[in-house]
Amino acid sequence: MISTNQFKNGNHIEVEGTIFKVLEFQHVKPGKGGAFVRTKLRRASDGNVIDRTFRAGEKFRAVRTEARKMQFLYADGTDAHFMDSASYEQLAVPENTVGDALRWTKPSDEVDLLFIDGQPSDLQLPASVELEVTQTEPGVRGDTASGGGNKPATLETGATIQVPLFVNIGDRVKVQTASGDYMSRA
Repeated sequence: MISTNQFKNGNHIEVEGTIFKVLEFQHVKPGKGGAFVRTKLRRASDGNVIDRTFRAGEKFRAVRTEARKMQFLYADGTDAHFMDSASYEQLAVPENTVGDALRWTKPSDEVDLLFIDGQPSDLQLPASVELEVTQTEPGVRGDTASGGGNKPATLETGATIQVPLFVNIGDRVKVQTASGDYMSRA
């Protein structure tokens, strides 16, 4: 069992038979009344995010999680296909459960596939990834790095992000995976 005072970002808990990942939590001790914990939870089955409040000290079943190194093969529109690097066993995961993480993953990349109670459910991404820009408008003369401004750019994985005006097609950029923000040129 896991108590509300043992919450950590990234923990998985079971609430009323449904498995959630703790995205954020905040302990609140009001002037009068009992303490409580305000949380933001992501449902493991479909990725929906909900806000939920629990009484301090409430207990939940801790969910067993395991990360396995897998190679991302391809996504076919309904499933994302992975291969275990050690046993060469192939696995199909519904694309809607890992779709957000696939925006930052190229075919044949090594990834950590998260298994919850033995079922594949999520990808664990690094904090940032380096991807190549495949399509963006050229910067106009006079648009400088100090001048500021952003433009949309499509990356090699198909994701579209906002980049500074000086970034061109073929440049490699570093992207923060949690927010999808441009960090720097690679």
